[in-house]
Amino acid sequence: MNFLEKYHIYIKNKDLLQTALTHSSYSNEHGTNNYERLEFLGDAVLQLITSEYFYQNYSYQEGDLSKIRASFVCEEALAQYAKDVGIDKHIRVGNGQLKDINDTIIADTFESVLACIYLDQGFEVAKKYTLEVLLPHIKKHDTFLGDYKSLLQEMVQTDKKSLEYRLVKEEGPAHDKTFAFEVVIDGIIYGYGEGKSKKEAEQKAAEDAIKKKA
Repeated sequence: MNFLEKYHIYIKNKDLLQTALTHSSYSNEHGTNNYERLEFLGDAVLQLITSEYFYQNYSYQEGDLSKIRASFVCEEALAQYAKDVGIDKHIRVGNGQLKDINDTIIADTFESVLACIYLDQGFEVAKKYTLEVLLPHIKKHDTFLGDYKSLLQEMVQTDKKSLEYRLVKEEGPAHDKTFAFEVVIDGIIYGYGEGKSKKEAEQKAAEDAIKKKA
């Protein structure tokens, strides 16, 4: 279990790390502890680290801060982080669960391993590790919770502003058209996007607007 070495983290309490990787189906079969208590703690540690990061780096109001944080700590996001780290390859499950190590389990273990790091190495190490894993996704503006149009709509609704998508270009033959849209918020152009469908172009325009709003 050397998946944390690339982050220069060396867990002293190997039993704690083993527990962080143990699903209840395995513990029920073998009479060992499982990760559920650690998951509870890891969730709180993750909330604090991400809340601090978004507070310090984004000028959003409370509602928007909550929404953007939620998009980066949802189950889909946590499962991806666990796979990035390599946690998913070390999860212990019972025989009946072997063919169904789903994203819910994988996401849970990201939090339980984070709790293990926090308990074994302290908050600053846990924070450094978390940001090292999350920041590539945050900086790329990856969307895990919903889509760019939905996220932008929520952000604009919080400020009670108007939101409009304007088709500004449509060119090419019928079988190979290219569309371009602008996002207009309260009369100001915030984003621009092109795509092979109107939906794709609108999504790209919304993504561009979110980057400028951040």
